[in-house]
Amino acid sequence: MKLLLVPNHFSNFLLLLLATAMKLWNGSEIVRYYLGKWIAAKVRKFGPKILQLLTEWTETFPTDFRDETMVGHLKDFIHRIAPCDEAYWKTMNQMLQKLSQRLALMSKGEESIVKVSLNASSISDKLVAFKTKPPPIQKDILSICNDPYTLAQQLTHVELEHLSRIGPEEFVQAFVQKDPLDGTQPCFSDQKKKTSNLEAYVRWFNRLCYLVATEICMPAKKKQRAQVIEFFIDVARECFNIGNFNSLMAIISGMNMTPVSRLKKTWSKAKTAKFFILEHQMDPTGNFYNYRTALRGAAHRSRTANSNREKIVIPFFSLLIKDIYFLNEGCANRLPNGHVNFEKFVELARQVGEFMTWKQVECPFEEDQAILHYLHTAPIFSEDGLYLASYESESPENQVEKDRWKALRSNVLGKT
Repeated sequence: MKLLLVPNHFSNFLLLLLATAMKLWNGSEIVRYYLGKWIAAKVRKFGPKILQLLTEWTETFPTDFRDETMVGHLKDFIHRIAPCDEAYWKTMNQMLQKLSQRLALMSKGEESIVKVSLNASSISDKLVAFKTKPPPIQKDILSICNDPYTLAQQLTHVELEHLSRIGPEEFVQAFVQKDPLDGTQPCFSDQKKKTSNLEAYVRWFNRLCYLVATEICMPAKKKQRAQVIEFFIDVARECFNIGNFNSLMAIISGMNMTPVSRLKKTWSKAKTAKFFILEHQMDPTGNFYNYRTALRGAAHRSRTANSNREKIVIPFFSLLIKDIYFLNEGCANRLPNGHVNFEKFVELARQVGEFMTWKQVECPFEEDQAILHYLHTAPIFSEDGLYLASYESESPENQVEKDRWKALRSNVLGKT
């Protein structure tokens, strides 16, 4: 397979080159290799491309340079190249300054993730006891925001904030293998995988699922529960229109959780026609054919958009991870003749590169701090709490449910 390195596509090629190299070696090995190969060549001839590669590397995979050894190699590189041309000194210093700023921002962002994660982990199954105590003690989503479009906008804020923190190196490190021929040994046994942002995003998806289910199961009256169901259906529709497929799927998943779906009397009072249409859009049949069609449409809209509002594409993240995982696991890193399987890495670079484009879109909607705070900190039920709230809303229908209800009342509420 031949790669045509058209100048306009050189940046994409560098992403491919770096991703491929990181699959086969660690960062220090890459730097040591090029220190030996490139510095021995005529620096004036290769200097601009070396600088472009280093710039792309520090901007695209900044976490590689958290390691002091890597920073030492980088500085060694600089001291060898920079004396050859005064312009190199200026470019190298700017690169180091930007790298330092990016690493500082990433550290600050990770601290905020930890803080939000601690708040978001608030689980309060005792809230079930409030169901019979008017007026409501626990705030609900409708008291914070009763406009579906506004909530969809704020969910988009949260999604884009999470996406902005995920770097391409997290995909590489999440699936990297040590032996490219057999794919059985984990890579970099002496290093921790830096996938905290990716994992935080998955936790956000799970939290949103449970928040939706909690909001539906919490109201004491059937009419109120039906109202919440209709509200989230409208929020999901607005998410679809915006291009926020991750929040859309989280809402649908929350509404399909057993504690919610078993509330037959509640669902009978809700207008659900739009919900079934949205479910059809996210139907897993045919490897999510309907969703992938809608995603392609959103991606096309994004490419031809004139505003950030039209550029928004937030994919169903778990499926994106699954696609990249199976591409990585299903195709060998090396061909039978021992050559690198560039076709595989071209496709990996394409998928990750597309994601990188989507995550750089600035959210065009105004932030509402009250809504954002609620989304991050509102207490949610555990799975047991959801079942208990569900049984308190609509009585168990069979002996299995009755036995579980009795056990949950004893364990969670201390009642018999």
